[in-house]
Amino acid sequence: MMTMSNTNTPDLAPMPAPTPTPKGGARRWRDIAILAALFAFVIAGLAGLAAATGWEETKHQLMQLHLGQIAILLCLSLVNYLFRGVRWHVFSNRLGLPTTLIQDLRHFLGGFAMSVTPGRVGELIRMRWLRRETGWAVERTAPLVLMDRASDLAAMALILAGGVALSAGGIAMATPVAILALAAAFVATRPKLLAACVTRLYRTVGKFPRLMARVRIAARSLTVFSSGPIMAGALALGLIGWIAEGYAFHLLLMWMGADIGLAKAIAIFTFSTLAGGLTGAPGGVGGAEAAMVALLSLEGIPLDVSIPATAVIRLTTLWFAILIGLAIFPLAERLSNKATYA
Repeated sequence: MMTMSNTNTPDLAPMPAPTPTPKGGARRWRDIAILAALFAFVIAGLAGLAAATGWEETKHQLMQLHLGQIAILLCLSLVNYLFRGVRWHVFSNRLGLPTTLIQDLRHFLGGFAMSVTPGRVGELIRMRWLRRETGWAVERTAPLVLMDRASDLAAMALILAGGVALSAGGIAMATPVAILALAAAFVATRPKLLAACVTRLYRTVGKFPRLMARVRIAARSLTVFSSGPIMAGALALGLIGWIAEGYAFHLLLMWMGADIGLAKAIAIFTFSTLAGGLTGAPGGVGGAEAAMVALLSLEGIPLDVSIPATAVIRLTTLWFAILIGLAIFPLAERLSNKATYA
């Protein structure tokens, strides 16, 4: 039986896997209510800003967009989700899970229904579906989540760094955020380093022994992903996906008559997404929008353009993903309940 190096550390034997998301209609309706409240909060905040700066101008900007343009934005967002879903499938196969591409896409996209939970921990529902359909415990599938998040961090950090380097001017705090994201991705993809960090963290705080044990077990399992081709392929898929959404933001600004250049538009979108995530708020709601409006304002974009642009891009990225998740979630639940290992 493995234990951490000092006598006060917890037993590292796998614990019974908890159910990430309790069953029950009441819980589901509560999640929907939280989702609706967050959506209303964001819309109310942006509407309040628009009213304070001239609602008629904001309305005029929104009316310039037509359905074809909105469809293009949604398609570019879908590119992001599908490429990252394929990456999830690559990681699943590398880990040895007996899942198909369609199965993994169902899990990945269905998990977006839980994107507005704090820190997006609700997306761990994917691990419950995997446990039901494959019989694998949470400890064995946890590396999937770590690699998925680490790959996103690495891709977005590289995009942000590249956007800042290629744009005419800089973005305040962009470099520290990019470095932080790259550092986090580096640690999360180095099994020995991550396990050592978990051990040091436990020795420092002395709390959450079961959680620390599970994370360390998951960290040691990351060795299977250390292959150069696997890491390169995963990074490429992430880069394509996130650049697609950044390009959508660039198109939106051009359509609204506020072209700030492709590199800067992608950098602002990526920075705002990362900044929102760092706040720990569900889905980055509030933080991402505030950062986006502020950065556009620093580029000389008036509020009657930056506010509707922020509202539209968030609706066609985050909230579109949640809508897809809500549509697929019931199917994923039903099929997982019928699985052999359920």
